[in-house]
Amino acid sequence: MHALGPKITYVMMIKTGFPRCLVFVGAAAVLTACGSLAAAPEPHTGSRHGAPMPPASLTARLDDPPSVSRSPSGREPGQRPPSSTGPEGDGYGGGAGGAGDGRVQGTPPSGDPSASAPAAGPPGPAPAGADDAYRRWGLDRPLARPPAPPGAKPALGRSSAQQWGLPPTVRRVPTDQRVVFVTIDDGIEKDPRFVEQARELGLPFTGFLTDNVIGTHYDYFDQLRRLGNPMENHTLTHPSLAGMAYDDQVREICGQRDNLWKNFGQQPRLFRPPYGEYDDATLRAAAFCGVRTVVLWRAEMETHGLAYRSGDHLLPGDIVLAHFRGPEQLEGQSMTEWIAALVRSIQAQGFTIGRLEDYV
Repeated sequence: MHALGPKITYVMMIKTGFPRCLVFVGAAAVLTACGSLAAAPEPHTGSRHGAPMPPASLTARLDDPPSVSRSPSGREPGQRPPSSTGPEGDGYGGGAGGAGDGRVQGTPPSGDPSASAPAAGPPGPAPAGADDAYRRWGLDRPLARPPAPPGAKPALGRSSAQQWGLPPTVRRVPTDQRVVFVTIDDGIEKDPRFVEQARELGLPFTGFLTDNVIGTHYDYFDQLRRLGNPMENHTLTHPSLAGMAYDDQVREICGQRDNLWKNFGQQPRLFRPPYGEYDDATLRAAAFCGVRTVVLWRAEMETHGLAYRSGDHLLPGDIVLAHFRGPEQLEGQSMTEWIAALVRSIQAQGFTIGRLEDYV
């Protein structure tokens, strides 16, 4: 009935000679006012259910994800392990990796954002070297700066039998750039002069650390990390994982992940299985522990020079394996002498060294 009155009024106004445009303008104004009144919300001080709303500060905390407690194996209570039927990949191949740049800062592996952690090292490009420092370390020319990394990280292939959701395995990065990637494993040797060498040469590398040979000396590797060299996961005790029970593999991988978080404030996203030996359970355990990529190698620096899995020279994108070793393991060579020999071999073949995390 309320709507009928205005309609009759407008018809009479048209019949008595009012211009149609004035009539329509008046009608629009009336309808707009009515709509505004209808849409006005009812004032309230509580929720839709009548309970008082919490203060804004509490509301923000209620929206935070709860912290998650884990068992010693790294699995949440009652959670079933992931399943997979795919075998390992090789070369460029592997399974699907996680998204992101490989580093999680500010949130520990437990998922509790309130936990404190040490300050993270500087992210970004490979470290730059000091002028003329190469002569001090036995090189005949400086280490060339690596080429700019690709805008998008190259896709890593996968074995057709490997399931989606498992991390890919990589021995060689797909690239045409004259760049290789140095990785240094374990952590037996802790030569302070290597920190100087890495800093002065601007040597980019990725460390894969094993807890039982590092002990209480994570501060040494933190010095290297703060130069821009990431420290990644190489298990707690360096076992051969292939054939081990899934839960034991989770304990080895997640346990070292937690150590690296505790000491560096960063969660590792790359993982290297000891001796390069792994099975399907390893890939599932690695995925469970947050690993994005399983890193193998195509060339290895041995005591007297480079050895290759195939061929007799480096290829673009090769991943090179070395170790934190000293005179006892290197027949009297120091680690700095050994690393200088590695750099000379890389330079002699027309390559420079890039940072692996810029590509995988």
